[in-house]
Amino acid sequence: MSEQRTPHSPGPRAWLGLLVVLGPVLLVSMDGSILYLAMPRVTRDLAPNADQALWILDIYGFAVGSLLIAFGTIGDRYGRLKLLMSGATVFGLASAGSAYAPNADLLIACRALMGVAGATLLPSALAVLSELFRDPRRRGQAVGIFAAAFAAGFAIGPVAGGILLERYWWGSVFLINLPVMALFLIFAPVLLREVRTTRSGRIDPLSVVASATGLLGVVYGLKYAAAQGISLLPALVALGGTVLLALFVRRQRHLDHPLLDFTLFRDRVFTVAIITGLLPLAAWSAAAYLSGVYLQSVLDLPVLEAALLALPGAAVLTATCVVTPLVVDRIGKRPTLLICHFSIAAGLLLLLPATTTGGVGWYIASTAIAGLGYGISFSVVADTAVGAVPAERAGSAGAIAETSNEIGNALGIALIGSLAALLFRLQGPDLAPTLDETLDLPGLTAPMADAAKSAFVTGLRVAVAVAGLLHVALGLLTLRRLPGAASRAGVSGPPGHLARTRRPPRRRVHGCRRGREHGA
Repeated sequence: MSEQRTPHSPGPRAWLGLLVVLGPVLLVSMDGSILYLAMPRVTRDLAPNADQALWILDIYGFAVGSLLIAFGTIGDRYGRLKLLMSGATVFGLASAGSAYAPNADLLIACRALMGVAGATLLPSALAVLSELFRDPRRRGQAVGIFAAAFAAGFAIGPVAGGILLERYWWGSVFLINLPVMALFLIFAPVLLREVRTTRSGRIDPLSVVASATGLLGVVYGLKYAAAQGISLLPALVALGGTVLLALFVRRQRHLDHPLLDFTLFRDRVFTVAIITGLLPLAAWSAAAYLSGVYLQSVLDLPVLEAALLALPGAAVLTATCVVTPLVVDRIGKRPTLLICHFSIAAGLLLLLPATTTGGVGWYIASTAIAGLGYGISFSVVADTAVGAVPAERAGSAGAIAETSNEIGNALGIALIGSLAALLFRLQGPDLAPTLDETLDLPGLTAPMADAAKSAFVTGLRVAVAVAGLLHVALGLLTLRRLPGAASRAGVSGPPGHLARTRRPPRRRVHGCRRGREHGA
């Protein structure tokens, strides 16, 4: 069927609305990674301790990830456009506060507020797009562009940060948010319509508090142990966080309108896809942060050169995200997921030969090969999550996918980054908790500087080896748990089908269904 004969073909206003929405989406994802190359400058200007430095990096991701599903429900109930406008305003103000923060504590607070605002933007933006594009084929294209913009933001964040840092101070990486949010506030009321669902459940405050507090408690305990060693209070905080998360899981199973619908995870494809949203982002964020420090502080490269070295990987990631739906249509989800996990593992392991005197070539090869897998992960997760549920639950499923991305981004810094910090503390000269702090010490001798750099490289190698082996394990799990026929169908049957039944997929019926969905 041609586009002209489709009852709900989108007009120019819909595509302009998509363009307006992509601005905040790009910024929300960029701000999860834009500080990676800026951290050495932040460290010199604000002098954060090791614990504060990690919180500056990952408080944003935890705030976004822990509140995405809650704000999805709030948008359903009170209006998604209204929530988008409020979130864009707060995001802009918090960005200005971050840019001019005079100390580490205020920067952490402003980054947390940016994360809260970012959590209002992503699920509501996706829901608004679903309203703009009623035709299934065009809606699929719009969601694909949405996912590509989200992926591109993660990829180009360090590059944009490096280019700005070449000319301006570190706060400039936040000021670029202001004009984009201003344009959104001007054009969004004109191009976007208010969207509410008629059957939204009430918001459960206990679930919101338990999930966010529990996650932050667990990560705080792990980070403190890595940076300072095991002590009683952080261990108790981590234990309390674990208990809260367990209570959160139990509570969701008894609520009529849970924040996190665990019945979706009965489907193997959905489960593997969500794990694919979490683990690759954890590996990517940790590798990007550690590599940024490696290029600047170990190899002494200028920040702009370090940023430009990331461009090949960013280009591969973004292009892969765009073409992945075509690849899935041709070979199925199972082979695509296998390519995803094994290419990430191979890319990460290519960092192992890096030394204190050279490793630029290994870094470029690593980001390019791993970028193939990262791009697949973004696209497959978004498509699988939205396709697994009925239309009225697409926002919730999309929020789960975005939550896995954001939590993975933060966990990469908190856990894998903390592993590298622990090894630096154990193997280094024990003069300061981080490499940059050590290199800035007055009177540091050349042998001590070399020892600090060597310890950092050891931590980098162990961190990427662990992340690479985890992806090998996830690839083997995909090979074992996803049957070939079902994985080619991806999510067969009507939306929400896999959460309720186990009817064997029928290739012929599935092919007809895909043809109808894509306007064939």
